Amino acid sequence: MRIKFMTGGMPVSWLRALLLALFIASPLVHADDNADFDAALAQLAVSSFDSKAEAIDTIAASGHPAAASLLEQLLQARLFFRKADGRLVIGEKDGRRYRIRDALSGEPLGIVKKRALRKIKTNNRLRGHIRSTIATLNLSSPEVAVRLAGVQQLLERPDPTALAVVRRQLDKESDPAVAEAMRTVIALEDLKSDDPQVVREAIERLSGSLLPAARNALARVAAKSDDQQVRDAAAAALSGIESSLQLNQLAETLFFGLSLGSVLVLAAIGLAITFGVMGVINMAHGELIMLGAYTTYIVQLLMPGHIDLSLFVAIPAAFVVSGLVGIAIERGVIRFLYGRPLETLLATFGISLILQQLVRTTISAQNVAVENPSWMSGSLALNPALSLTYNRLYIILFALLVFVALLLVLKKTALGLQVRAVAQNRNMARAMGVRSAWVDAMTFGLGSGIAGVAGVALSQLTNVGPNLGQSYIIDSFMVVVFGGVGNLWGTLVAGLSLGVANKFMEPWTGAVLAKILVLVFIILFIQKRPRGLFPQKGRAAEG
Repeated sequence: MRIKFMTGGMPVSWLRALLLALFIASPLVHADDNADFDAALAQLAVSSFDSKAEAIDTIAASGHPAAASLLEQLLQARLFFRKADGRLVIGEKDGRRYRIRDALSGEPLGIVKKRALRKIKTNNRLRGHIRSTIATLNLSSPEVAVRLAGVQQLLERPDPTALAVVRRQLDKESDPAVAEAMRTVIALEDLKSDDPQVVREAIERLSGSLLPAARNALARVAAKSDDQQVRDAAAAALSGIESSLQLNQLAETLFFGLSLGSVLVLAAIGLAITFGVMGVINMAHGELIMLGAYTTYIVQLLMPGHIDLSLFVAIPAAFVVSGLVGIAIERGVIRFLYGRPLETLLATFGISLILQQLVRTTISAQNVAVENPSWMSGSLALNPALSLTYNRLYIILFALLVFVALLLVLKKTALGLQVRAVAQNRNMARAMGVRSAWVDAMTFGLGSGIAGVAGVALSQLTNVGPNLGQSYIIDSFMVVVFGGVGNLWGTLVAGLSLGVANKFMEPWTGAVLAKILVLVFIILFIQKRPRGLFPQKGRAAEG
């Protein structure tokens, strides 16, 4: 038995015909979309900026995967038509010529002269329209980072059309950070409302925001609103924001102080060992730091394609180079001058000049560039008002690791036991069979090697040049004397304390006067406590 299917009174044969027509029509619709997209691209060539704005809207609405990229290139003034065939290309300057590639496929098309291209011109109004269009496109991206960037762009340059999209997208947004940014954008727009209740609600939402745009908008409302309650609410919100900003500023100053203090600890900790154990005033300590920095530079020259890994090679290399130079200095010069501190000071000062000139002659008299690895670049944004730079953050951690490693060496190894014995009572240590000459050489090498490691850290913060060490030698001695000669814990506490004190005084006194005041403080402190914060223990210390 044959069954004739009916659908809503429509025979199956008719239904098949309708589905076939829809199937045939769908590529035609897609072709029409492509035709509109291509026509919009061609429309960018006209001189009318209004027509270009319409073309931009069409490109954005097309859903083409290259739409956002094209608009970004147009915003950066890198979109051209090739005069020979009218092809849309992206051009990047290469000397006096342009290196071009296809705007849609990215296919390289070689290098051409400027006159072979016709730039798609824009004006300020059109660029603003492009920015808001890009932001609108970004709001519908599946990538969280792209959506967040789009909302943040609206915080800087509000656009009514894009704001309407934000309101629609807010309920659909799943990421908390993006949703919070969207609410901030909406609140900023609501501040312009004529309804005092809407404005007060917007003020309440912005009351804890540290964004500059929120603070500026609240300041305008507090100054210009006709409603007294609105002005009072805006003023109260501003007061809370200012308090939060002050706390963040305090935290930032503390961070920079700890960063400077960690550098001082790295620079001084090697000196604390040699000065404390051997009683040697080593004026070449700064140059040993410099050798560590130059070792980092040379390692990067030998590893040009592996900058991210170069520091892990430079740290042991700098320790070995500076350590060997330190041992050579001790065996060649200092061992003949024990017990004569003035002669030791003069001799090591002469060695420092020799090392500086050696670097000038063999490498360069000018500063050299040491690159930061990618993992040390950028900053960690805790909030809109507080960012911690990665290079300083890593150096604080590195200084603590070096301190702990050195502490373990001195507390848990045979060399450390002998170093402490010689430091506390050299004659008794000799009587117990300790080879003090060998301990002196190893101690000087250890202190010098740590100075080289400090140079690796400094190469990531400052210029590397022949005079690098001169900037830190005086500060190193100040840290050692303030903390207590030969005491590692004293060096740590003194270095961090002096670094934080410097940074807190700089806003009021300036960098130079802050250092002078710190020096005056140390002089007065030494008058009361000649042995520093943590005086060395032992019979030699008492003598």
